[in-house]
Amino acid sequence: MGFAVTGATGQLGTLVIAEILARGIPASEIIALVRDPRKALRLQEQGITVRQANYTDPPSLVAALAGVDRLLLISSDGIGQRLAQHKNVIDSAKTSGVKFIAYTSILQADTSQLTLAPEHKATEEYLVSSGVTHTLLRNGWYTENYAGNLSTARQTGTVVGITGNGKVSSASRSDYAEAAAIVLTDAVHDGAVFELSGDVAWSYEELAAALSSVIDREVIYQQVSTETYTQRLIDAGLDRGVADFLTRLELDAAQGLLSLVTGDLSRLIGRPTTPLREGLAQLV
Repeated sequence: MGFAVTGATGQLGTLVIAEILARGIPASEIIALVRDPRKALRLQEQGITVRQANYTDPPSLVAALAGVDRLLLISSDGIGQRLAQHKNVIDSAKTSGVKFIAYTSILQADTSQLTLAPEHKATEEYLVSSGVTHTLLRNGWYTENYAGNLSTARQTGTVVGITGNGKVSSASRSDYAEAAAIVLTDAVHDGAVFELSGDVAWSYEELAAALSSVIDREVIYQQVSTETYTQRLIDAGLDRGVADFLTRLELDAAQGLLSLVTGDLSRLIGRPTTPLREGLAQLV
């Protein structure tokens, strides 16, 4: 049996590999697909097979997927280019005889108005049309996405945002990684659609309180206008395009598009998801 993970040296991929090993899968049955093998030396030292593969290079993907039975397709970070890249992986997997694909999508991808949803929805539809047996891991927000807020809170004692009363049901990246490893290594979940999120939806005022506890400094939530928020991002060194994109994500949160709590994640991993404060403390 060959278990492969794309983006295996990335933040999520690294954790997934560790979780697969923790589930008793021999390193000899794990294949790490990476863009730069030089970054995967630690994986090689563990006895894991490392193969170079690029989402934009179908021949490399076909070769790298040879002998793979079950594949975890971690969505690419190429926003705006994801669909084409994901199609390359799915087509190459089918050519190479991969029997199963788990795909890391986004919460409620088929119906959500999230800024990030369209590419994920289109990828899901393409995966379904491929005929390859699959499972959809619709991941919610990562607590790690708020590392920047942690840094700002230390410096200024504030969390600046435009979310109002909007809530976020985040979980730690390790929670999502454990879920992915479970689905990849246990065929009982084949064909399922999981809406994965944290057990608790929290407000930005609650985020500020959690940060206060973690850094031992009073932190307050400061609501600003959309224009002010975008300008602060630009003043921090981001270009206009990135600042506008991040602003749209915050407006998504304000509309409650990141607040869904389903319990799927905790049921799948067999334990509660990592609480917000604990997840932030891990960042420290």
